[in-house]
Amino acid sequence: MIDFKKFELENGLKVIVHKDSSTPIVAMNILYDVGARDEDPEKTGFAHLFEHLMFGGSENIPKYDLPLENAGGENNAFTNNDITNYYLTIPKQNLELAFWLESDRMNQLAFSPKSLDVQRNVVIEEFKQSYLNQPYGDVWLLLRPLAYKVHPYQWSTIGKDISHIENATMEDVKGFYDRFYNPSNAIMVIAGDVDVEQIKLLSEKWFAPITNKGFFKRELPEEPVQKEARALTVERDVPIDAIYKAYHICSRKDANYYATDLISDVLSNGNSSRLYTRLVKEQKLFSEINAYVTGDIDKGLLIVTGKLVKGIKMADAEKAILMEVELLGKTHIEKDELQKVKNKIESSLIFSETSALNKAMNLAYSELMGDADLINQEIGKYSAVTIDDILRISKNIFKAENSSTIYYYAKKQS
Repeated sequence: MIDFKKFELENGLKVIVHKDSSTPIVAMNILYDVGARDEDPEKTGFAHLFEHLMFGGSENIPKYDLPLENAGGENNAFTNNDITNYYLTIPKQNLELAFWLESDRMNQLAFSPKSLDVQRNVVIEEFKQSYLNQPYGDVWLLLRPLAYKVHPYQWSTIGKDISHIENATMEDVKGFYDRFYNPSNAIMVIAGDVDVEQIKLLSEKWFAPITNKGFFKRELPEEPVQKEARALTVERDVPIDAIYKAYHICSRKDANYYATDLISDVLSNGNSSRLYTRLVKEQKLFSEINAYVTGDIDKGLLIVTGKLVKGIKMADAEKAILMEVELLGKTHIEKDELQKVKNKIESSLIFSETSALNKAMNLAYSELMGDADLINQEIGKYSAVTIDDILRISKNIFKAENSSTIYYYAKKQS
């Protein structure tokens, strides 16, 4: 059980405090409710660009990293389709420095042409290295727009096209900042050997004076139910053939999410999972195979990916995958098999609560999902999943018309 206290500043900043006296290190996590799904379809990649820009210096702090490192702190950030998350750890006695750093860049980020050029080039290089010049790197650039036709999950956090970041203007960037980087669009969590009154004083001192620069109301189009199977065949300079299958699933907030997540684990969590046992060890069709859910706040995907053993035909590999996934919608799984994946989930959730930083991140995300106390309800929700739930939801997911498939062939050597 993770105890916490919550309060909200007049400007809308939500603050959560978790006292953990076991460590002299305090974690600060600031989650901004903005991800790639909130971008203009003609100006994608901005949420990710901002993850970088926020380290480029603010009005009073030319180099964000320098004072933090001098105070014994560390920091990082990540962006996905739903959120942008900044986090740091710092010795308890230097905690106010973290408040200074984070409030200054929330309030007045420094927008210099040099900073924009530097970070733009970093992102462009990342686009090339991770997505264009890496084996199988373009899969998500192909699979997302195949699976999504209306919802903005159709592009990755890196963006639809490299030109969107290349052509980003100072006006574009400032507009994005004013719209999303506001106290009312953020959740701050402090976890460590602190007390609520201390955090209230620091929050009032450093964050209360910040006004909201802009406002946005999220009105995203809902992806229509897919009515026919989709497929794309590509040939690339890669060592072996691969297959990628995406099935539409419920949102992370849906009551059926927990069973859906367990379904992916039954298929592919560990060397005793179904796909590994039957398709790698026994039939030797794949050198590696995985299944996982994207866990998005809006309706997401269950993905099955596999690298074929050389000489195996794509049709045979796909047929074997279909037999396994469709079986889950035809036959009840054994109680022991379901309990095994529940136990794994439970142990990973407990392990994720061992550090102050992980607790800070999980509390922030739970609050975004509707209530920070969801962090304490997760294990119970997974435990409540029944054999009938697995059968019912599998039957609904693993339909041919609900699938999008990429047949990813290695170029034939001449």
